Amino acid sequence: MTATLIAVALSLVSAVAYAAAAVAQERLAARSADTGMLRLLGAGAWWASVGLNAGAALLHVVALKYGTLTVVQPLGALTLVAAVPMGARVAGRKVTAAEWRGTALTLAGLAALLVTASGSAPDQVLSLTEALVVAGTTAALIGLLSRPGAKPGLRHATASGFASGVASALTQTVTVAATDRSGPVLSLQVVLVAVLVAAFAVGGLLLSQTAYRGGLGAPLAVVTLSNPIAAAAIGLTLLGQGLRGGAAGVLLALAGGAVASWGVVLLTRVTPVVEADEEHPVAAVLALKPETATPEPALVPRQPSDPGHLTPL
Repeated sequence: MTATLIAVALSLVSAVAYAAAAVAQERLAARSADTGMLRLLGAGAWWASVGLNAGAALLHVVALKYGTLTVVQPLGALTLVAAVPMGARVAGRKVTAAEWRGTALTLAGLAALLVTASGSAPDQVLSLTEALVVAGTTAALIGLLSRPGAKPGLRHATASGFASGVASALTQTVTVAATDRSGPVLSLQVVLVAVLVAAFAVGGLLLSQTAYRGGLGAPLAVVTLSNPIAAAAIGLTLLGQGLRGGAAGVLLALAGGAVASWGVVLLTRVTPVVEADEEHPVAAVLALKPETATPEPALVPRQPSDPGHLTPL
C-alpha cells in the first residue's frame, strides 16, 4: 500500500470520529446554551466529545506522516458528509434528497482534488522562524474573528477552522522532524512547535464548541472549508507541496474545490423536517397547529347546593 493510500484510509476514519464528536458537541451546546465553559468541563458528555476529538486527531497526525497537507486536509470535508447521516439518525429522521446531492458533489470534488494532490510522503518541514510567524499571524487573525459582534457562530467557526488547519501544518512539521533520524528527536524546534500545536488544537476545540451553539450545519461547514484553506496555503507556499499535472492539474483542482465547496453549501442549506406519523405520537402532537385543536366547553363550579361537581358553561 502506498503512502498516499495509507493517508487517505486514516483520514477517512479520522473524519468519521470528528463527525461523531461534532454531533455530540452540537447536542451538548443545544442543551446548555447558557452554560459557561467551566460547567461544561464537569459534564461527562463534554469529555466524551473530547475523547472522540483526541482519537480523530491522533489518526490525523499519523495520516500527516504519510500524506501531504494538500492530500489530507481536503479530506476533512468528509467530516460533514459523515455528520449528515449521524445527525439524521440522532434526530430520528431520514436523509433528504438535498443532503444526498450535497454529499455526492462533495465526494466528487474531493476525488478531483486527490487526483491532482497525490504525491509522495512529506519530507520538508517549517523552520522555527516560519512556524513562529505562522502562529503569530494566525493568533492575530483568530483574535479579530473572536471579537464581539454580529454572527459570532460563523466567525468562531472560521477561527476554529484556521486554528485546526494551522495545527495540522505544525503537526506535520513535528512528526516529520521527530522521525528524521538525522537529528535529535526532541530538538528545540520539535518541542516549541509541539507546544504551538497543543495551543491551536485546544483553541480550535473551544471555538468550535461556542460556534455550535447556533446549530451544527453552517458552523461545521465553515470549519470544514476554512481548515483546508489554511493548511493548503501553508503547504503550497512554505512546504513546496505543489499540484500534479501542471496547468491542467491546477484547473482540475480549482474545479474540484469549487464542486466540493458547493456540495458543502448544499448540506448547510437543508432544513430537516420531522414528519409526524402514527409511530411517533409525540411528534404528531408537536406538529399540530393551534387552530386545529377542537374547542372544549369551559367548566365552572355548580352552585353551592350541589358541591363537588362541574358543569359546562
